[in-house]
Amino acid sequence: MSRFHLHLLSDSTGETLENIAKAALAQFDAVEIIKHFWPMVRSETHLDRILDEVAANPGLVLFTLVNPDIRAKLERRCRVLGLPMVPALDAVSDALSNLLGQAAKARPGRQHVLDAAYFARVEAIQFTIAHDDGQNWENWEAADIVLAGVSRSSKTPTSIYLANRGYKTANIPIVVESPPPPVLFSLNRPLVVGLTTNPERLIAVRRNRLLSLNQAPETDYVNDEKVKAELAYARRMFADNGWPVIDVTRRSIEESAAAIINLFNARETARASDTARQGLAAGAIADEA
Repeated sequence: MSRFHLHLLSDSTGETLENIAKAALAQFDAVEIIKHFWPMVRSETHLDRILDEVAANPGLVLFTLVNPDIRAKLERRCRVLGLPMVPALDAVSDALSNLLGQAAKARPGRQHVLDAAYFARVEAIQFTIAHDDGQNWENWEAADIVLAGVSRSSKTPTSIYLANRGYKTANIPIVVESPPPPVLFSLNRPLVVGLTTNPERLIAVRRNRLLSLNQAPETDYVNDEKVKAELAYARRMFADNGWPVIDVTRRSIEESAAAIINLFNARETARASDTARQGLAAGAIADEA
Protein backbone atom coordinates (compact mmCIF):
# COMPACT_ATOMS: atom_id res chain seq x y z
CA MET A 1 0.00 0.00 0.00
CA SER A 2 1.28 3.44 -1.00
CA ARG A 3 1.46 5.97 1.83
CA PHE A 4 2.08 9.69 1.52
CA HIS A 5 1.39 13.09 3.04
CA LEU A 6 -1.04 15.45 1.31
CA HIS A 7 -1.02 19.13 2.25
CA LEU A 8 -4.11 21.19 1.32
CA LEU A 9 -3.64 24.97 1.60
CA SER A 10 -6.50 27.38 0.97
CA ASP A 11 -7.08 31.06 1.61
CA SER A 12 -10.76 30.34 2.23
CA THR A 13 -12.72 27.48 3.81
CA GLY A 14 -10.91 24.86 1.72
CA GLU A 15 -14.17 23.12 0.81
CA THR A 16 -13.47 23.33 -2.93
CA LEU A 17 -9.93 22.06 -2.47
CA GLU A 18 -11.06 19.13 -0.35
CA ASN A 19 -13.64 18.12 -2.95
CA ILE A 20 -11.04 18.24 -5.73
CA ALA A 21 -8.63 16.11 -3.70
CA LYS A 22 -11.36 13.63 -2.77
CA ALA A 23 -12.48 13.24 -6.38
CA ALA A 24 -8.92 12.67 -7.60
CA LEU A 25 -8.00 10.22 -4.81
CA ALA A 26 -11.11 8.15 -5.55
CA GLN A 27 -9.40 7.05 -8.78
CA PHE A 28 -6.65 5.16 -6.92
CA ASP A 29 -6.68 1.95 -4.89
CA ALA A 30 -4.53 0.83 -1.97
CA VAL A 31 -3.39 4.33 -1.02
CA GLU A 32 -3.05 5.56 2.55
CA ILE A 33 -3.32 9.32 2.77
CA ILE A 34 -2.09 11.38 5.69
CA LYS A 35 -3.97 14.60 5.06
CA HIS A 36 -2.91 17.96 6.46
CA PHE A 37 -5.61 20.60 6.01
CA TRP A 38 -4.66 24.28 6.20
CA PRO A 39 -7.62 26.66 5.58
CA MET A 40 -7.75 30.47 5.80
CA VAL A 41 -4.08 30.99 4.88
CA ARG A 42 -4.05 34.75 4.44
CA SER A 43 -0.76 35.95 5.92
CA GLU A 44 2.92 35.13 5.44
CA THR A 45 3.26 34.57 9.18
CA HIS A 46 0.57 31.89 9.05
CA LEU A 47 2.23 30.39 5.97
CA ASP A 48 5.60 30.23 7.75
CA ARG A 49 4.12 28.06 10.50
CA ILE A 50 2.53 25.79 7.93
CA LEU A 51 5.75 25.47 5.93
CA ASP A 52 7.56 24.17 9.01
CA GLU A 53 4.97 21.36 9.18
CA VAL A 54 5.26 20.73 5.45
CA ALA A 55 9.04 20.43 5.73
CA ALA A 56 8.66 17.97 8.63
CA ASN A 57 6.13 15.88 6.66
CA PRO A 58 7.10 16.18 2.99
CA GLY A 59 4.49 15.26 0.40
CA LEU A 60 2.24 16.65 -2.32
CA VAL A 61 1.14 20.27 -1.83
CA LEU A 62 -2.25 21.16 -3.32
CA PHE A 63 -3.29 24.79 -2.99
CA THR A 64 -5.75 27.54 -3.88
CA LEU A 65 -4.10 30.84 -2.97
CA VAL A 66 -4.82 34.10 -4.79
CA ASN A 67 -2.52 36.48 -2.86
CA PRO A 68 0.55 36.72 -5.15
CA ASP A 69 3.08 37.23 -2.33
CA ILE A 70 1.84 34.31 -0.23
CA ARG A 71 1.60 32.10 -3.27
CA ALA A 72 5.11 33.01 -4.50
CA LYS A 73 6.57 32.26 -1.07
CA LEU A 74 4.88 28.86 -0.98
CA GLU A 75 6.13 28.01 -4.46
CA ARG A 76 9.70 29.07 -3.64
CA ARG A 77 9.79 26.99 -0.47
CA CYS A 78 8.35 23.94 -2.22
CA ARG A 79 11.04 24.19 -4.90
CA VAL A 80 13.75 24.40 -2.24
CA LEU A 81 12.30 21.34 -0.48
CA GLY A 82 11.89 19.51 -3.78
CA LEU A 83 8.16 18.96 -3.18
CA PRO A 84 5.56 18.60 -5.94
CA MET A 85 2.93 21.35 -5.87
CA VAL A 86 -0.32 21.81 -7.78
CA PRO A 87 -2.35 25.06 -8.01
CA ALA A 88 -5.74 23.34 -8.17
CA LEU A 89 -7.76 25.95 -10.04
CA ASP A 90 -5.15 27.56 -12.29
CA ALA A 91 -5.93 25.59 -15.45
CA VAL A 92 -9.65 26.37 -15.26
CA SER A 93 -9.10 30.03 -14.34
CA ASP A 94 -6.58 30.50 -17.18
CA ALA A 95 -8.93 28.92 -19.71
CA LEU A 96 -11.81 31.14 -18.59
CA SER A 97 -9.58 34.21 -18.59
CA ASN A 98 -8.53 33.54 -22.19
CA LEU A 99 -12.09 32.83 -23.27
CA LEU A 100 -13.64 35.85 -21.55
CA GLY A 101 -10.80 38.26 -22.20
CA GLN A 102 -10.53 39.39 -18.61
CA ALA A 103 -8.34 38.66 -15.62
CA ALA A 104 -9.71 36.65 -12.70
CA LYS A 105 -10.50 38.69 -9.59
CA ALA A 106 -8.00 37.78 -6.88
CA ARG A 107 -10.47 37.53 -3.99
CA PRO A 108 -10.20 34.64 -1.52
CA GLY A 109 -13.36 32.56 -1.26
CA ARG A 110 -15.17 34.60 -3.90
CA GLN A 111 -17.33 31.55 -4.76
CA HIS A 112 -18.87 31.74 -1.28
CA VAL A 113 -20.27 35.26 -1.67
CA LEU A 114 -23.79 35.37 -0.17
CA ASP A 115 -25.66 35.85 -3.42
CA ALA A 116 -29.24 35.02 -4.35
CA ALA A 117 -28.29 31.45 -5.25
CA TYR A 118 -26.85 30.91 -1.76
CA PHE A 119 -30.04 32.05 -0.05
CA ALA A 120 -32.14 29.96 -2.44
CA ARG A 121 -30.07 26.92 -1.45
CA VAL A 122 -30.56 27.64 2.25
CA GLU A 123 -34.29 27.98 1.69
CA ALA A 124 -34.34 24.68 -0.21
CA ILE A 125 -32.54 22.90 2.64
CA GLN A 126 -34.93 24.29 5.22
CA PHE A 127 -37.94 23.29 3.11
CA THR A 128 -36.59 19.79 2.54
CA ILE A 129 -35.91 19.12 6.21
CA ALA A 130 -39.41 20.33 7.10
CA HIS A 131 -40.98 18.04 4.48
CA ASP A 132 -39.07 14.83 5.13
CA ASP A 133 -40.88 11.49 5.46
CA GLY A 134 -44.34 12.80 4.54
CA GLN A 135 -44.35 15.78 6.90
CA ASN A 136 -46.32 18.94 6.10
CA TRP A 137 -47.88 17.43 2.99
CA GLU A 138 -50.26 20.40 2.79
CA ASN A 139 -47.35 22.45 1.37
CA TRP A 140 -46.13 19.98 -1.25
CA GLU A 141 -47.34 22.19 -4.10
CA ALA A 142 -44.52 24.60 -3.18
CA ALA A 143 -41.89 21.88 -3.76
CA ASP A 144 -39.78 21.52 -6.89
CA ILE A 145 -39.54 17.74 -6.52
CA VAL A 146 -41.41 15.11 -4.52
CA LEU A 147 -39.80 11.70 -4.07
CA ALA A 148 -41.94 8.64 -3.36
CA GLY A 149 -40.70 5.18 -2.43
CA VAL A 150 -40.86 2.38 0.09
CA SER A 151 -38.96 2.57 3.35
CA ARG A 152 -35.12 2.60 2.99
CA SER A 153 -35.12 3.44 -0.72
CA SER A 154 -32.76 6.41 -0.19
CA LYS A 155 -35.48 9.07 -0.19
CA THR A 156 -34.08 11.24 2.61
CA PRO A 157 -30.38 11.33 1.59
CA THR A 158 -31.36 11.96 -2.03
CA SER A 159 -33.69 14.77 -0.91
CA ILE A 160 -30.93 16.40 1.14
CA TYR A 161 -28.49 16.16 -1.77
CA LEU A 162 -31.05 17.78 -4.10
CA ALA A 163 -31.68 20.50 -1.52
CA ASN A 164 -27.97 21.29 -1.48
CA ARG A 165 -28.26 21.79 -5.22
CA GLY A 166 -31.08 24.28 -4.64
CA TYR A 167 -34.16 22.10 -5.23
CA LYS A 168 -36.98 22.18 -2.68
CA THR A 169 -37.63 18.47 -2.18
CA ALA A 170 -40.30 16.64 -0.20
CA ASN A 171 -40.49 12.88 0.19
CA ILE A 172 -43.17 10.38 1.15
CA PRO A 173 -42.88 6.72 2.17
CA ILE A 174 -45.13 4.35 0.24
CA VAL A 175 -46.74 1.99 2.74
CA VAL A 176 -49.31 -0.61 1.69
CA GLU A 177 -51.30 -0.29 4.92
CA SER A 178 -51.24 3.52 4.90
CA PRO A 179 -51.89 5.14 1.50
CA PRO A 180 -50.36 8.59 0.91
CA PRO A 181 -52.51 11.72 1.22
CA PRO A 182 -54.69 12.39 -1.85
CA VAL A 183 -52.83 15.63 -2.58
CA LEU A 184 -49.90 13.56 -3.89
CA PHE A 185 -51.98 12.56 -6.92
CA SER A 186 -53.08 16.08 -7.84
CA LEU A 187 -49.80 18.02 -7.65
CA ASN A 188 -49.17 20.38 -10.55
CA ARG A 189 -45.94 22.28 -9.90
CA PRO A 190 -43.61 19.63 -8.42
CA LEU A 191 -42.06 16.78 -10.37
CA VAL A 192 -43.06 13.54 -8.62
CA VAL A 193 -40.43 10.80 -8.98
CA GLY A 194 -40.75 7.22 -7.82
CA LEU A 195 -37.71 5.49 -6.30
CA THR A 196 -37.47 1.73 -6.51
CA THR A 197 -34.79 -0.86 -5.79
CA ASN A 198 -33.93 -4.54 -5.93
CA PRO A 199 -35.73 -6.53 -3.19
CA GLU A 200 -32.57 -8.38 -2.11
CA ARG A 201 -30.68 -5.13 -1.66
CA LEU A 202 -33.63 -3.56 0.15
CA ILE A 203 -33.85 -6.46 2.58
CA ALA A 204 -30.12 -6.23 3.30
CA VAL A 205 -30.38 -2.49 3.98
CA ARG A 206 -33.38 -3.01 6.25
CA ARG A 207 -31.65 -5.79 8.19
CA ASN A 208 -28.70 -3.50 8.86
CA ARG A 209 -31.11 -0.83 10.03
CA LEU A 210 -32.80 -3.24 12.47
CA LEU A 211 -29.44 -4.38 13.81
CA SER A 212 -28.33 -0.78 14.36
CA LEU A 213 -31.49 -0.22 16.40
CA ASN A 214 -31.04 -3.50 18.33
CA GLN A 215 -34.39 -4.73 17.08
CA ALA A 216 -35.50 -8.24 16.13
CA PRO A 217 -33.92 -9.13 12.77
CA GLU A 218 -36.87 -11.26 11.58
CA THR A 219 -40.06 -9.25 11.00
CA ASP A 220 -42.43 -8.50 8.13
CA TYR A 221 -40.18 -5.49 7.48
CA VAL A 222 -37.57 -7.87 6.01
CA ASN A 223 -39.82 -10.73 4.93
CA ASP A 224 -39.06 -11.61 1.31
CA GLU A 225 -42.68 -11.91 0.14
CA LYS A 226 -43.79 -8.80 2.05
CA VAL A 227 -40.97 -6.72 0.62
CA LYS A 228 -41.71 -7.86 -2.94
CA ALA A 229 -45.39 -7.01 -2.41
CA GLU A 230 -44.42 -3.52 -1.14
CA LEU A 231 -42.27 -2.86 -4.17
CA ALA A 232 -44.96 -4.13 -6.54
CA TYR A 233 -47.54 -1.89 -4.86
CA ALA A 234 -45.25 1.14 -5.23
CA ARG A 235 -44.46 0.36 -8.88
CA ARG A 236 -48.17 0.08 -9.71
CA MET A 237 -48.74 3.47 -8.09
CA PHE A 238 -45.91 5.03 -10.10
CA ALA A 239 -47.19 3.54 -13.35
CA ASP A 240 -50.84 4.44 -12.72
CA ASN A 241 -49.87 8.09 -12.20
CA GLY A 242 -47.31 8.29 -15.00
CA TRP A 243 -44.49 9.25 -12.66
CA PRO A 244 -40.90 8.72 -13.84
CA VAL A 245 -39.06 6.02 -11.89
CA ILE A 246 -35.42 5.82 -10.79
CA ASP A 247 -33.98 2.43 -9.81
CA VAL A 248 -31.48 3.21 -7.04
CA THR A 249 -30.14 -0.36 -6.73
CA ARG A 250 -26.78 0.31 -8.36
CA ARG A 251 -26.77 4.08 -8.15
CA SER A 252 -25.03 6.26 -5.62
CA ILE A 253 -26.99 9.12 -4.07
CA GLU A 254 -25.19 11.53 -6.40
CA GLU A 255 -26.07 9.46 -9.48
CA SER A 256 -29.73 9.19 -8.47
CA ALA A 257 -29.89 12.94 -7.84
CA ALA A 258 -28.26 13.68 -11.20
CA ALA A 259 -30.85 11.53 -12.98
CA ILE A 260 -33.66 13.32 -11.12
CA ILE A 261 -32.24 16.75 -11.99
CA ASN A 262 -32.10 15.72 -15.65
CA LEU A 263 -35.77 14.71 -15.49
CA PHE A 264 -36.65 18.00 -13.79
CA ASN A 265 -34.76 20.09 -16.35
CA ALA A 266 -36.30 18.18 -19.25
CA ARG A 267 -39.79 18.80 -17.88
CA GLU A 268 -39.08 22.49 -17.31
CA THR A 269 -37.80 22.81 -20.89
CA ALA A 270 -40.91 21.08 -22.23
CA ARG A 271 -43.17 23.35 -20.16
CA ALA A 272 -41.35 26.44 -21.41
CA SER A 273 -41.77 25.26 -25.00
CA ASP A 274 -45.48 24.63 -24.45
CA THR A 275 -45.91 28.10 -22.97
CA ALA A 276 -44.08 29.66 -25.93
CA ARG A 277 -46.27 27.75 -28.41
CA GLN A 278 -49.41 28.81 -26.59
CA GLY A 279 -48.20 32.41 -26.67
CA LEU A 280 -47.58 32.22 -30.43
CA ALA A 281 -50.99 30.64 -31.00
CA ALA A 282 -52.70 33.34 -28.94
CA GLY A 283 -50.82 36.00 -30.88
CA ALA A 284 -51.88 34.51 -34.21
CA ILE A 285 -55.52 34.44 -33.11
CA ALA A 286 -55.28 38.07 -32.01
CA ASP A 287 -53.75 39.05 -35.37
CA GLU A 288 -56.56 37.34 -37.26
CA ALA A 289 -59.10 39.13 -35.13
